[in-house]
Amino acid sequence: MRDLSALAREARALAVLGLPLIGGHMAQISMHITDTVMLGWYSVEALAAVVLGATGFFVLFIVGSGFAWAVMPKVAAANANGDAAEVRRTTRMALWLSLIFGAAVMPLLWFSGPLLRALGQDDALAAAAEGYLRIAGWGIFPALIVMVLKSYLAALERTGVVLWATVAGAVLNALLNWALIFGNWGAPELGVTGAAIATLATQLLTLGLTAGYAALHPALRRYTLFVRFWRPDWGAFAAVFRLGWPIGLTSLAESGLFAASALMMGWVGTQELAAHGIALEIVSLIFMIHVGLANAATIRAGQAHGRVDTAGLRLVAATGLALVLGIALLAVVLFLVAPEPLIGLFLSPDDPARPAILAIGASLLAVAALFQLADAGQVMALGLLRGIQDTRVPMIYASVSYWLVGIPASYVLGFTLGWGGPGIWAGLAIGLALAFALLVWRFWHRAGAAAPLPA
Repeated sequence: MRDLSALAREARALAVLGLPLIGGHMAQISMHITDTVMLGWYSVEALAAVVLGATGFFVLFIVGSGFAWAVMPKVAAANANGDAAEVRRTTRMALWLSLIFGAAVMPLLWFSGPLLRALGQDDALAAAAEGYLRIAGWGIFPALIVMVLKSYLAALERTGVVLWATVAGAVLNALLNWALIFGNWGAPELGVTGAAIATLATQLLTLGLTAGYAALHPALRRYTLFVRFWRPDWGAFAAVFRLGWPIGLTSLAESGLFAASALMMGWVGTQELAAHGIALEIVSLIFMIHVGLANAATIRAGQAHGRVDTAGLRLVAATGLALVLGIALLAVVLFLVAPEPLIGLFLSPDDPARPAILAIGASLLAVAALFQLADAGQVMALGLLRGIQDTRVPMIYASVSYWLVGIPASYVLGFTLGWGGPGIWAGLAIGLALAFALLVWRFWHRAGAAAPLPA
């Protein structure tokens, strides 16, 4: 009974922290879903182009977000020990690193057309994706800054503002998409360009709200986050870099697995790529629940790590894994029982390609049901490992699982064996399952350490 009571208390603590984060992540992904739905109504070609462009943007964004994810466990541990100076130093240098990263990758976004064509994409799709990224790509700067600030606020257990700022951005994104993609309310009909403008405007709004809260809220003024922002702190800069770059590369390994699947789908055909984009949006919406809970687990594990509380750390892990695996089982049922109604939400009833895309998308969701448990478990394991500031070996495990196993498996099953789209997704399942096994083993192996673990 005592163990069950402890699990219940920990589940409640994770829920209190995690629900606003889940809501924020869902609001964030709802922007991508809105883009996908409205562009799917506009034309399959426009949808395919933005799937390519947004995938490229996301890959770079997720790598740069490694510095933001590093903020969460470090600030949680510092705050648990009452070290306000360390909170400020960590967050400020993460902002520096994010801005530097954004400047470094902006040329890749601007000149994305030749890169996409070199990767075997259709000329027209590559040109449309490049046009999208030449506008939306500038959002890499506000997007990365917002990620750092969200991690900072979440680690201080101020997750409500993360939710509401993201919801406000999602509302603006939907309104601007409706106006600018289709030319409603007297606006010009811009299609893909309209979606890009809406995305950039949304990121700027979210930045304004989040930064304003972080700078002006009375309870946060003691951290003086933006005072003398220009002054470097090379010790904190190096510490955030050491912890953050493996997180970024780990995220690259996972997002690269899905980006590679999008490229392979493009080789199969435009309808397959469009169906892949829709199915991935649905899977991603469920995944955001797991990410929000994993973020909460990172904070709780970071606090326990700072206190050198091994029993508390293991309790966080057991509770977090139980929560995400239970949710994953519900997703399995949903994907198997109602795939076509879910896919159909993203397509115009009059689209001549609708029946083919529905059939392809339903087959993909059936495969997605296979990897729900593994996907949920691996992201929770990564969150727990980040909480104990263990990131380098997990990066290797993830890279091997996703790139050396998952991507080759997708190619072999999809093309060599001729399974097409479902084969590509089956390869994803294999890579995620291996990552789940390795990362959970890594956490339980390291969680018994009596002293703080190295980054």
